[in-house]
Amino acid sequence: MSGYEPGFLGVEVPLPTRAGGGGRRLDYPRFSVVLDAQRRLAAVTAVNIDGARLLDLPRTGEWRLDPRAPADEQTGPEVYARNDLDRGHLVRRRDPGWGTAAEAREATEATFFYTNAAPQAADFNQSKELWLGLEDHVLAFAEASDQRISVFTAPIFGDDDPPYRGIQVPLRFYKIAAWVGAEALEAAGFVLDQSELVDTRQGVVAVDRLGGFRTFQVPISDIAAATGLDFGPLVDADVLEIAGARAEGWRELGGASDIRWGRG
Repeated sequence: MSGYEPGFLGVEVPLPTRAGGGGRRLDYPRFSVVLDAQRRLAAVTAVNIDGARLLDLPRTGEWRLDPRAPADEQTGPEVYARNDLDRGHLVRRRDPGWGTAAEAREATEATFFYTNAAPQAADFNQSKELWLGLEDHVLAFAEASDQRISVFTAPIFGDDDPPYRGIQVPLRFYKIAAWVGAEALEAAGFVLDQSELVDTRQGVVAVDRLGGFRTFQVPISDIAAATGLDFGPLVDADVLEIAGARAEGWRELGGASDIRWGRG
C-alpha cells in the first residue's frame, strides 16, 4: 500500500513526526496512520485528496482491526459497544476515494480499520455539524477547483483525558488542511473540543448538552505545541500568520463564514 505521499502537492510536506520518533506507521491506499501504542489511537493521520479525480461511491466496508498491529495497540469494538460513542473516522471515507472505481473503493474501504477511528460523542449539535461541515467544505473545495489537498487529523492527547474501558477518551481533535495557493503552500488548522460532552463517571460516556462541541480555527504552531508533533513547513504556511490574524489566537467558529482560508 502506497500510503501518504509527501510530494503530492508539488512541494514537499513530510508526514508529521513526533519528537524522538516513535509510533507505528501503517500505510493504506493514499493515506497513512501513525499509531500510538500507549493510547491505542492514531497520533497522526495524513491523506492525499485529488479533487479532479474524486468519485462518489456507495458506502462499503466494515470496521475491523488491522492485523499488522497488535490488537492491544488498537481501540477495538469493545470500546464502542452499548454507549453513546461514535467510531469517528479520522481520515474520512471519501477523502482517499479517487482514481479508478476499483482504486477508490479499495481506498475508501481501508478507512474502516480501527486504527483510523477515535471515540467521539454521538450527539450532533451545531458545533459538531460545523466540524463535519468543515470537512465537507474542504472536500467540496478540492472537487470544485480540481485542487489537490493534503489533510492531517488526529486526537490531541491530554493527561486529563478521562479513562474508559482501558483507554483514555480524547477530549480534543485537530485537523490541518494544506494546499498550494496562487504563490505558495498554504495551510489552515482547526481544533474540535468535546470536553463538555464526555463524562465517564459512573459509566456515563456522552452527555446531551447544548453547544457541547466547540470548533476553533487555531494557529498551527499551537497544535504543534499541544501534540508534540513537528508539522514541518505547515507552521510557516499557516494562513493565520498574516499580519494581525495570528495575534487573535484561537478563533471560535460559529459558521463556515468565520473560517479564514486565504492570506488576503
